[in-house]
Amino acid sequence: MNFEFLISFVIATAALALSPGPDNIYVLMQSTVHGKTFGLATVAGLISGCLVHTTLVAFGVSAIIKQSDTLFFVLKLFGALYLLYLAFKVYNSNDKLDLKSDAVPKKSTGQLFKQGFIMNMLNPKVSIFFLAFFPGFLFSDTLSHVIQFYVLGLLFMLVSAIIFSTIAILAGFISDYTMKHARVGQYLKWLQIVVFVGIAILIFMSEN
Repeated sequence: MNFEFLISFVIATAALALSPGPDNIYVLMQSTVHGKTFGLATVAGLISGCLVHTTLVAFGVSAIIKQSDTLFFVLKLFGALYLLYLAFKVYNSNDKLDLKSDAVPKKSTGQLFKQGFIMNMLNPKVSIFFLAFFPGFLFSDTLSHVIQFYVLGLLFMLVSAIIFSTIAILAGFISDYTMKHARVGQYLKWLQIVVFVGIAILIFMSEN
């Protein structure tokens, strides 16, 4: 079992969770405007939705790996190119964090959990990202690929939940800090680019 792969996966997941995106920005806004309880309810929904995508990828990719090395190479190539595409999109994006709170309607915690779950579950980009991200971090020659994908999925959910929950709890401080320090968005933007490019290289160089 290659624990270095798991450690690298956790670091990459943490960096991605910290990078500004629609999910953590939504959590931040709910917490800033309505309170941390509402942010945490959103986090719970978003993270629960990841289990659906983990299942789809676990069984789908495991079947591809069993069929042939050529198919797995094509999958790795797709994953690396997709992550480079994401890095390019981030590079072309605005590095200013938009934290305006004028469009955050208040909902119950149950509604926010449900919305977070559905938002994540019905987003095909999450499955595509998992499809690109997970195969490069298979860490064992003895465990089945399905089990390994579930381990990676649960690690992804755990790390993301911790970071998103921290964002929800510290929402007021984070919001004030980013307002006062305009370059934060720029630093986070380049962090995201470096992570995407680094994962793309790691995935392409990984072995079946």
